[in-house]
Amino acid sequence: MLTHPTLEKLYSLRLWGMARGFEEQMRMPDLRELAFEERFGLLVDREMTERRDLRLRVRLKMARLRLTAAVEDIDFRQPRGLDKGLLLELASCVWIKERQNVLITGPTGVGKSYLACALGNKACREGYRTLYTRLPRLLQELHIARGDGRYGKVLAGLARLDLLLIDDWGLAPLDDHGRRDILEILEDRHDIRSTIVSGQLPVSGWHEMIGDPTLADAILDRLVHNAHKIELKGESMRKTLRSLTQSGHSGT
Repeated sequence: MLTHPTLEKLYSLRLWGMARGFEEQMRMPDLRELAFEERFGLLVDREMTERRDLRLRVRLKMARLRLTAAVEDIDFRQPRGLDKGLLLELASCVWIKERQNVLITGPTGVGKSYLACALGNKACREGYRTLYTRLPRLLQELHIARGDGRYGKVLAGLARLDLLLIDDWGLAPLDDHGRRDILEILEDRHDIRSTIVSGQLPVSGWHEMIGDPTLADAILDRLVHNAHKIELKGESMRKTLRSLTQSGHSGT
């Protein structure tokens, strides 16, 4: 039960961090030796920390990242063609501030989705509004939105994102609706927001995948020309990890 009037007022004002910090201070008599300014400063720091952590939790929840990934956990030991210098540059998120894109390509299992989610996680930590989606799911949602009258609203929501991650790019050729949907999304974001695209198909095959030459030129112009390109290579990491696990069990 709350018995201290100041504590009750802090909770009623929704100053959760200051309230919890105040409770802790009341349980720590040694802190009474600190000057008022020092104790008050600790409470303000606690409030700022809790608000920052809450905003981060909200951004991560809204981002719907497919994988729990962090740039600090990326393994550079595997021979995947991953440029450590480029990744550290991208981890600074300056490219988002400069409204650039990132294109990640490579065969199945080399860590494309993990890398995209790691960059998305870092963007969330830096305060950027982020969303992860798979291209098939995105096109399906836009198809539904077109039918129920939400199409413009959905496009407007995508345009407001600081970072949009589109995974599984190029799994299948685009139909006319898909081509036009992608163009609408990228037109809204071009030189305004940043986009990550990740998929197995190399960039050289994107024009054919998109299909219509005129729309393909327009899409690639808005996506490729101001992009950092990461071309991963090598064996599937899932296959490698499975082999190592099996070897460990067999004692070899």
